[in-house]
Amino acid sequence: MAEELSWKQEGATLHFFGELDGDTVQQLWAQREKTVAGITVFELSGLTRVDTAGLALLIHLTAIATRQGREVELRGASENLRTLAQLYNLPETLLPHLAG
Repeated sequence: MAEELSWKQEGATLHFFGELDGDTVQQLWAQREKTVAGITVFELSGLTRVDTAGLALLIHLTAIATRQGREVELRGASENLRTLAQLYNLPETLLPHLAG
């Protein structure tokens, strides 16, 4: 069973906690437009696991912010998440500033 996903906004930073995977992405997906409004940083260090569904959601959330006229930075990405993005050979524009 997946660990619960939660998130918290502090200013322009959205902090993620728990697992961002196929079992947990639905709860955030339902609130994605509202949740990303005003966000410029996704703080990922609180995530314990990210799978391909979670990676896809991060790409989508980044795209929403870009459409809203903001550049987003992803901070605290695990080595596993960075490796997953590299394995898919994702262009920098999909997950800009994917930092550890």
